[in-house]
Amino acid sequence: MRQAFLLLGEIVRPQGIRGEVKVRHYTQDPQQFARLETLYLGPQHTPVRVTGARVQGQEVVLALQGVCDRNAAERLRGQKLYVDRAHARPLGEGEVFIAELLGAQAVDTQGRPLGTVCEVLTPGGVDVLVFDTPRGRLMVPAVGHVILEMDAQNGRVLVDESRLDEVSVYEDRHS
Repeated sequence: MRQAFLLLGEIVRPQGIRGEVKVRHYTQDPQQFARLETLYLGPQHTPVRVTGARVQGQEVVLALQGVCDRNAAERLRGQKLYVDRAHARPLGEGEVFIAELLGAQAVDTQGRPLGTVCEVLTPGGVDVLVFDTPRGRLMVPAVGHVILEMDAQNGRVLVDESRLDEVSVYEDRHS
């Protein structure tokens, strides 16, 4: 499930009157924005040059080439921002990009299918993998004694089924 572009964030609103935008980042390293010269906008991955970047609280403020006033910045509200793989941060041992886990098939240690990764929640501390299963959405913390392997390259997640009852939760469909 190797992807050419990886989601870095989403433009949430204009910042000021000079065309800057506030971005909700989806990266563990928001300083990464300051090191990038080009980002890719929207599902068409339209290249846009970064002319300035700074972290402000939990968000990133970006200046983008050609976006010179508040009206132009407002038109970008809701747009997703991507980085091409060549400029993505290098992965450490055992790390995977969340975007590449989406759609991966989860199997237990006996080879039985559990479901498909449909979302990854990052509430802080420990990521939570959300699987679409025949029984409903199953939420499992991404901890090493439960998630034994995350093979993004082959679209496969190996789960220790003996630990699921201890740590997993099915989404309540009746709420």
